[in-house]
Amino acid sequence: MEGLRLGLVGWVKNTYGGTVVGQVQGPADMVEEMKVWLSKEGSPSSRITRASFTNQRTIDKLELSGFKTRF
Repeated sequence: MEGLRLGLVGWVKNTYGGTVVGQVQGPADMVEEMKVWLSKEGSPSSRITRASFTNQRTIDKLELSGFKTRF
């Protein structure tokens, strides 16, 4: 999973509407790299037409652990 490869923590989930939601935390440069990957490549079965990232903020320490795919 790309999040683990980048040393990030968080989660992602496919929605019934065909979108992906999630939360990612880690070093800012790795979060940016994850955003690029999500925007251009995604998982092997992805068909990406648009990417939008919201609620971005700086945190003092990680609030999550591990990286999971939620169902």
